[in-house]
Amino acid sequence: MSRVMLVSPSRDLARRVRTAVGDDLTVLAPEQLPAGPAQLLALATDPDAVRVVLVDVGEDDAVTDRCMDLSTRLEQAFPQVGVLLATTRGEELALRAMRAGVRDVLSPDLGVEDLRWVLRRTEEASATRTPGPRVDDVFTGRVITVASPKGGVGKTTIATNLAVGLAGQSPQGTVLLDLDLQFGDVGAALDLEPASTLGDLVTGAAARDVIAMKSLLSRHGSGLHVIPGVASPVEADRISTAQVSALVELLKREFRYVIIDTAPGLGEQTLAALDHTTDLVLVTGLDVPGVRGLRKELALLDELDLHPATRHVVVNMADTSGGLSVADVEATIGRGVDLVVPRSRKVVRSTNEGRPIVLGQPRDAVSKGLQTLISRLAPVTDGGGPSGRHRGRLGR
Repeated sequence: MSRVMLVSPSRDLARRVRTAVGDDLTVLAPEQLPAGPAQLLALATDPDAVRVVLVDVGEDDAVTDRCMDLSTRLEQAFPQVGVLLATTRGEELALRAMRAGVRDVLSPDLGVEDLRWVLRRTEEASATRTPGPRVDDVFTGRVITVASPKGGVGKTTIATNLAVGLAGQSPQGTVLLDLDLQFGDVGAALDLEPASTLGDLVTGAAARDVIAMKSLLSRHGSGLHVIPGVASPVEADRISTAQVSALVELLKREFRYVIIDTAPGLGEQTLAALDHTTDLVLVTGLDVPGVRGLRKELALLDELDLHPATRHVVVNMADTSGGLSVADVEATIGRGVDLVVPRSRKVVRSTNEGRPIVLGQPRDAVSKGLQTLISRLAPVTDGGGPSGRHRGRLGR
């Protein structure tokens, strides 16, 4: 049972909080924060037992903004859960935190006894509030969309490796959707010969019935469920954005992780997926057209007010011999790069063999880089290993 959830990069703070509350604790790194309050609580051992969420924002304005938004949404959906803010900028943030519903602002250097007192006081105050709905009643999985402004940057390679990596943590709770309607090749990248495709799942009984939908999913050896792209571009023209949106809505209620591989650019189908997206993985190479395209794509997302809670920028097939550096990319797009994946012939070979490199060569430098991205999305429990517990209807 977890009464307290701590979001912090600090092992020392985690140690002090654990000393204060015992084993009733779930610890997340800041980059592992899911999009919504129900998804956050669902990561605890017993979501309905959580009474305090302590977020250590440090000096990071982005984490601070996410904490404020999370506090407001928790206050509305789960008033029985109190949010505490740990920061060295208490005076600066106090008024804003109060308006966001944060119960208290405290120093991250508090001793164990002071932490125990603050946490107990917050728990007692939370106990007087009317409980919101059970987490199981509102839980939806994380929707992770992999996108890029142009083709040829290894987007499908990132998507398939990410999907099988997450399936290793939640084999019954992970699904990969190929939404590159014209020329998607997820099936080939995973060496699958599917009996059904996306076109079959958005029509007939599968579009309305969970059991019918699941019966049409392809299954990879890793345990990953797969929805391959359509058989022909002609069939793709018959799939509407409403059908795509309805399918993603169904998938996120049944799976812990929904990974979506999209077509290059921001077409209608991709925009429909982004309406449900909690984590956006943006992929580019070290080339001028790709980096400029990424800058335009980020600007367009802001203009359309499409703001997934978490964005991960990946520079794939990185090779500085072309004259561009990662620093150039960051200067152009106005934000940091989260992951750099080096160029490797082994990736090409693994793709041709239909065996993702994280499975075939887990110790390779490329695999280790991709595991970094996977770990951002697969929180670690107090037991020291990735959490494989699935809170959706599958695997209960």
